[in-house]
Amino acid sequence: MNIQIFGTGKCFDTKKAERWFKERRIKFQRIDLKKYGISRGELASVRAAVGLEALVDWDHPDAALIRYLAYDQDKLDKLLERPELLRTPIVRNGRQATVGYAPEVWKDWS
Repeated sequence: MNIQIFGTGKCFDTKKAERWFKERRIKFQRIDLKKYGISRGELASVRAAVGLEALVDWDHPDAALIRYLAYDQDKLDKLLERPELLRTPIVRNGRQATVGYAPEVWKDWS
């Protein structure tokens, strides 16, 4: 497994995801979205796995910006520009991905 966890230091669900993998002694790479963001290819891979709507943190005050964009590509560009609009944690395992805390999915990745 090649696990990547994209999140922020203040995100409670990101911390829970990291703890879940640590408790099972599964190695992972943590990527801080505020510091490093997410690449276009990584975002496209996650979108293919979970869909565009699942990527957006609709509770964020600026999420309305995404709703008003007509084209999916414009929405993806805005998410790349403003990674704080992404719902976290984003957990990738190759082409598989989840958004949010999803241990019921992760247990089947071994």
